[in-house]
Amino acid sequence: MEKQNARYNTLGKELQYRIDESTVYLSGSLMLTQTVPFTGKLYHQLRELGAKAWVINLDELQDVDSAGVMALFHLKAKLQRPGISVRLEGGSESLLQKIDLFSPGKAQKYQVPARDTFLARSGEAVHHFFTSYVFGFVELAADVFYWSFSDVFRPRVRRAGEIANQAVLIGVNASLIVAFMSFVIGLVLALQSSYQLRTFGANIYIVDLTVIAMMSQMGPLITAILVAGRSGSSIAAEIATMKVTSELDALKTMGLNPIRFVVVPKLYASLITMPFLVILASVAGIAGGAVAANIYLDITPEIFINRMGSVMQNKDLLTGFVKSQVYAGLIVLTGSFYGFRVERGAEGVGKVTTTAVVVAISLVILADSMLGLIFY
Repeated sequence: MEKQNARYNTLGKELQYRIDESTVYLSGSLMLTQTVPFTGKLYHQLRELGAKAWVINLDELQDVDSAGVMALFHLKAKLQRPGISVRLEGGSESLLQKIDLFSPGKAQKYQVPARDTFLARSGEAVHHFFTSYVFGFVELAADVFYWSFSDVFRPRVRRAGEIANQAVLIGVNASLIVAFMSFVIGLVLALQSSYQLRTFGANIYIVDLTVIAMMSQMGPLITAILVAGRSGSSIAAEIATMKVTSELDALKTMGLNPIRFVVVPKLYASLITMPFLVILASVAGIAGGAVAANIYLDITPEIFINRMGSVMQNKDLLTGFVKSQVYAGLIVLTGSFYGFRVERGAEGVGKVTTTAVVVAISLVILADSMLGLIFY
């Protein structure tokens, strides 16, 4: 192996090196401007010499910066790839402190977590659904109904006029759209049925079909869907906004229960106004059916009203009332549940509002199917 005992080679203006046996002596300063020739020229020269082990001596090295430290470790890593061992030795205390400070250390390999099986993922999803949604919804419903029953005979714990205010927002302001949509649906229902009934000479039974369908089924369902889309979204957005702006935390700080202060008045207002909205929807739907019957089946309003008296039963009225109470509770609970679960600011308010409307309508349709089987 060629020896270079006395002669120093330069790697720039500030850095020199000499090779003695299997030791490389560095002198001067290893700064950013010398890193490229240091990791390039010196690397190729050490590879050409063919030694299997090298020692880099730092006793004569005066200064080094962060780039120089990285160059030392980069040269060491490049030489180790073909199987050449490299170690650092010597150096002043301040130099070693800089090397220790800027050294890259040992990179930890990222362990890719094992992918769960399909059954494990399914089980986790079902567990999360029941613990976060089903049990949470039942817990909220229990709290709301407890405070609703307990506060019926304690009007002093409620804000004066809040129930009336919520009744106007939830019920009165929705009456126009409920009446219009119910009238149109009753009109279309009678219109679509009139052709088949006229074919069999059963024109008069259009009254039975319209009255029974609107009183026990379509009237409550149409009202619930419209209220869920209109008032359910408003409830979810209001409570979610209160949580995002820390108003719910302020209520707790003042010793007020957010459920009693915010949710219970909305439940009272919904339970009071929903039966009236259902009656309005049923009357409007029957009026639409009477218009269609008069135009397409020549059934006068007098005949329609006389037949309606014999068709209508107390059971239909009771069915519509019970459904209105169930739907009112579901709409308020769903909007409140998702409002309390809001996260991530204004973006979360929009998401929980949309989810609350979809879930409320789905629960209303599911409840309608179950109640239909019960009252069949």
